Amino acid sequence: MSKAISGDTCGGGTSQGGSSDVRAFMEQVVAKNPGQLEFHQAVWEVVESVMPVVQATPTYRKEKILQRMVEPERVVMFRVPWVDDQGEVQVNRGIRVEMNSAIGPYKGGLRFHPTVNLGVLKFLAFEQVFKNSLTTLSMGGGKGGSDFEPKGKSDGEVMRCCQAFMAELFRHIGPDTDVPAGDMGVGRREIGYLFGQYKKLANRFSGVLTGKGMAFGGSLIRPEATGYGAVYFAQEMLATRGESVEGKIAAVSGSGNVAQYTTEKLLELGAKVVSLSDSGGTIVDNDGIDEEKLAWVMELKNIRRGRIQEYAQQFKSAKFHPNERPWDVKCDLAFPSATQNEIDARDARTLLENGCMCVSEGANMPTVPDGVDLFLGAKILYGPGKAANAGGVAVSGLEMAQNRGFLHWPREEVDRRLREIMHSIHENCVKYGRNGSFVNYVQGANIAGFVKVADAMLAQGIV
Repeated sequence: MSKAISGDTCGGGTSQGGSSDVRAFMEQVVAKNPGQLEFHQAVWEVVESVMPVVQATPTYRKEKILQRMVEPERVVMFRVPWVDDQGEVQVNRGIRVEMNSAIGPYKGGLRFHPTVNLGVLKFLAFEQVFKNSLTTLSMGGGKGGSDFEPKGKSDGEVMRCCQAFMAELFRHIGPDTDVPAGDMGVGRREIGYLFGQYKKLANRFSGVLTGKGMAFGGSLIRPEATGYGAVYFAQEMLATRGESVEGKIAAVSGSGNVAQYTTEKLLELGAKVVSLSDSGGTIVDNDGIDEEKLAWVMELKNIRRGRIQEYAQQFKSAKFHPNERPWDVKCDLAFPSATQNEIDARDARTLLENGCMCVSEGANMPTVPDGVDLFLGAKILYGPGKAANAGGVAVSGLEMAQNRGFLHWPREEVDRRLREIMHSIHENCVKYGRNGSFVNYVQGANIAGFVKVADAMLAQGIV
């Protein structure tokens, strides 16, 4: 099993290869944003793909489109004071990065996790700009969150922190301005508390948050959307080589929302899922995680909020590997669905040696740059997060549309639209990423997302 990697090995910076134009641009980005390694990595990956397009388009260069695109339009940072169950005052930090609104209101999740800082949220917001552009919907990019850790907290503590967080954020968001959603550590419970506080403070009921409960404006398929979308994107990639999901062995990381519904859709399509993980380690079940076992995992993680190692105690067919990730498992398909930089170069090499033919990223930027290079060099099917995991924000956009019209679409309608969006994303990636018989989905996703936003920025002037 592969070991966890630390934040300082995530890559990025100006030590990587690339043209002199890319290196010069990145030197400026690093100098202006010191220590923000994840942000450097995200920018480098995009700039490396789009620099030839920028150099070939005089108006992009003259209007400094790239220089403007890497600067957030706005960053709001604030304190989040709340009182725990022992009556002690706790103080966390809240941040909202409003990155780019050229094609629509800022849209992107809120993350509650101790690792949240400005650099992480800028990386996520920057990725969100291109991901949202790819969905074909009118959504700009943003991201936010807090270094608050909801794990181990009571419902009352989570509610008080969410209320304190929204007490400041509410003045900066709105259905036509900025529409947050959930992310790591922010699920249905947290969205409910956040929405209730927004409604009280703003004195209006509006679609200002997505991922809401069904009773107050949520959309069917929203919880499932990121996981389902990652599998639909894998289907699209596999179809280009006459392959399908059916009969394949799949390794999935994570055990939260994305991993759960990735697993559910894989089972529905006839794959065998053999792994799940959390921050404590990985379980490997060579008999396969079937519907009954998955239901047990959902109860464990969503209701009891337990640890994945309990799976191996419940099901004797499984083995728990502490402090390890699942990328040593022999598989045909890999779905990294936990967090950024969870696949390092060694993991990527092991996946390739074990015959993995397709990687579809459910998490944001889960593969380090050297790992991406290995996947592309081997010419396997590699779907980067900004394309493969765009299903979540796509259905958030569909939730916004339903809220606008006071509508509630049936499950089949939302799923149909999600499939169509993932198909369109795949087509755009192929359009801009095809090189002979090989499709570079990284290049395709970056260029397709960039061109739409860049042209909108040009049309709107220097703002």
